[in-house]
Amino acid sequence: MSKNTGQQHSATALSDSLSKLSADDARSKKEVKVADSLANPPRRQFTRQRRQLTAGERRQYARMASLHLIKLQQRLPPHARIGLYYDGFGELPTQPLLDWIIRLNYQPYLPVVGSLGRNDMGNVDKHLRFVPIHQSKLLNIPTRIHSLGMKQNHHRRLLWARELDVIICPLVAVDNSGNRMGMGGGFYDTTLGKSHQAGLKKPLKIGWCYDFQMVEQLERQVWDVPLDGLITPSGLRWFKRNQIKALIVLIRTYKHWEMMTLERNSTTVKNKPSTPTNWQRWLMRNA
Repeated sequence: MSKNTGQQHSATALSDSLSKLSADDARSKKEVKVADSLANPPRRQFTRQRRQLTAGERRQYARMASLHLIKLQQRLPPHARIGLYYDGFGELPTQPLLDWIIRLNYQPYLPVVGSLGRNDMGNVDKHLRFVPIHQSKLLNIPTRIHSLGMKQNHHRRLLWARELDVIICPLVAVDNSGNRMGMGGGFYDTTLGKSHQAGLKKPLKIGWCYDFQMVEQLERQVWDVPLDGLITPSGLRWFKRNQIKALIVLIRTYKHWEMMTLERNSTTVKNKPSTPTNWQRWLMRNA
C-alpha cells in the first residue's frame, strides 16, 4: 500500500470517527439547549434535606462514599495534589477525603477566597487559590470565617487551580450530564472556566455529595463548568460528554495536520501518525 493510500485510509477512518463523535456532541448541545429552558429547583430544597440528616447519618454516608475513592485513585499520579473543602451547611462530610489523601501520600489543599484582593469594579476577585494543609483533622486547622460564611485557612504558599490534579467541588445539586449547581457565588466556575474552555485535562473536577442531590437535568448557563465525575454513597460515575468534546478537539487537530500533509504531498509530519494503528496510538497519548 502506498503512503498516500495509507494516509487516505487514515483520513477516512478519522472522518468516520469524527462524524460519530460530532453526532454525540450535537446531542449534547441539544440537551444543553433543552436545559436552558428549564427552571432549577430551589437550593433550599436540597439544603433543607441535608440539614435534616443527623451527624451520625452524615458520617455514615461519607464512609460509604469513601469506599469508591479507589476508582478515582486509578486516574491519579503518585503524590497527586488534591483540593478539597471544609464541609458545612449539612454537606457530605469531607474528613474521609482527607483521611484517604493522607493514607495514600497525596497532598491536600484547601481553597482560599479573596487572596487576589478586589477587581476593578471593587468586588472580591472570585478566582480561588489553594493552601497546603498539614493537619490530619479538618477541625484542627486554624481558620477564620469568610464573609460568605465559609471557613478558610491562610498561608503564603498558595497554588493556582491549574497546579492541582483534582479539585473536589462542593455543590447543591448535579444532573445526569455533570452540570453542577453551587451556592450561587460563582467561585468555582470562575476559577475553572479557562482550563475547561481550553480543554485541559487538569484539574479533574469531581463532585462529592449525597445521592438525593442528583437530579435529571439542570438549567445550564454559558459560564457553568460541568464536572468530570461524581462520587456519592452509591458509587462513582464519569460524565462522558466532557470526554467526547476533548476527543473531538484532538481528532480535529489531527485531521487538520492530515489535510495539510496531503496538500503538500508530504510523506510524514513530525510526531504525526501515518497509519490507522499509529493515529490510534497518538490519540491515546494525547487524550
